[in-house]
Amino acid sequence: MHRTPHSSPHLRVMSVLGLLAALLLPLGMTFAPGALAAPTADPVRVMPLGDSITGSPGCWRAVLWNRLVSGGYQDIDFVGTLPPQGCGQAHDGDNEGHGGELVTNVADQNLLSGRLASTRPDIVVMHFGTNDVWSSIAPDRILAAYTKLVAQMRASNPDMRILVAQLIPMNPSSCAGCAQRVVDFNARIPGWARATGTDRSPVTVVDQWTGFSTAADTYDGVHPNASGDDKIAARWFPALSAVLDAGVPQDPGDPGDPGEDPAACTARFRAVSSWQGGYQGEVTVTNTSASAVRGWTATVVPANGARLTQLWNGSLSTAADGTATVRNAAWNGTLAPGASASFGFVATAPAAAGTPAATVTCAGAAPAA
Repeated sequence: MHRTPHSSPHLRVMSVLGLLAALLLPLGMTFAPGALAAPTADPVRVMPLGDSITGSPGCWRAVLWNRLVSGGYQDIDFVGTLPPQGCGQAHDGDNEGHGGELVTNVADQNLLSGRLASTRPDIVVMHFGTNDVWSSIAPDRILAAYTKLVAQMRASNPDMRILVAQLIPMNPSSCAGCAQRVVDFNARIPGWARATGTDRSPVTVVDQWTGFSTAADTYDGVHPNASGDDKIAARWFPALSAVLDAGVPQDPGDPGDPGEDPAACTARFRAVSSWQGGYQGEVTVTNTSASAVRGWTATVVPANGARLTQLWNGSLSTAADGTATVRNAAWNGTLAPGASASFGFVATAPAAAGTPAATVTCAGAAPAA
């Protein structure tokens, strides 16, 4: 993205040459090809995603917006289904920061897909999980929710750029263990990001924890005050500006456009059998797009510390945090619309792991010719 004096993404001003053309064409005068200014690109759409730290009122967004404007970035559009919520300074206040939400609930209830469809972001800036950590939800489950949301982002836009925060510190008077739980969860995020990012849709980790003080930068041990807003914006700015400078592919196409079927698919997990220290599982991948697909990739995030050790009807790679990526075998990758393929696996699990469970997502390859 070019850095030039900012013009509002919501306004389009006719160029001087365009105005001259409008005045001179009736007189029979024309411009040579290329003499008129080229149409401007659509604004880059940035979704701030999270909970009350992002949206109630989430004034770091206002600070970040104005810093981008002052830095010369043009044609940016903050998007979300929620309107501006104050903050006392002019800014593009659209956001997806829902107070009180848990990222695990958003994933379990599939709330993000509709919000993405309504706003069509190119970049997601995500600080999400504070309420989950406060609620003592295990890091594995929170990261599984992250993985599901990322899959939904990429289904919306295969070129999605994703910035994920290591959470700001938390130390509310009512939660003695929260401070350490944030530290423990943040330590897991870089490994998850390495396993989840792709060349086409990178995941960038932004450290919002270091240098942030719950005593000086929040008003209640959780939510940022003005000082905290400044620090959060200062951490987002270089990461976001780097993505903007690199350029963001736009207009991935409507799902119904010829040749641009996103090859959507769904994945479903079931436990076949279990025993002390492990279980056998099965995942069924179904092509939900209107065209045949020529390949699929499934992500399996086992719950409660389990890890996949054997797999059939696909190829397996496993990240350090236990997240498994399964690619189709040579003979079961092409699926007609509505068709399914299954793969099975054996997982080891701690003795006290409980009922087998896993979060599974999938992505289809380009449609077959």
